[in-house]
Amino acid sequence: MGEPCEEHQECRSSCCVPNSLNPQRFCTAQTFFLHCSPWHKPNGYQCLFHWECQSNCCIQIGYGSARACMAKTIFLQCVPWRKLKGDLCRSHRECLSQCCIRQVDSGPRRCIPRSGVLAQCLPL
Repeated sequence: MGEPCEEHQECRSSCCVPNSLNPQRFCTAQTFFLHCSPWHKPNGYQCLFHWECQSNCCIQIGYGSARACMAKTIFLQCVPWRKLKGDLCRSHRECLSQCCIRQVDSGPRRCIPRSGVLAQCLPL
């Protein structure tokens, strides 16, 4: 196990798969169901499909079409991308901090970090 390989036949387990973004392949163990486990990208890596990720969650990040592997919640749901500090927003759920307020009465609503001892959504 762990030895470099090019073909499945080279491995005692008959499993020769990549274990990173590097194209090099290595001998790995078979799963309980006698399948070769493919390498999956960890959180933060760019992806196109859910199956590419260890978490099975490939989520749009930012405002473009870029996607990345993201974690699941304790309820096994994919965590959606949220706006960062200073971004314009319309509701609390759009922000990573879950806090979308106006800094000044006539200004636009923006995502701000929670503050205070109880981590409340308070204007700065």
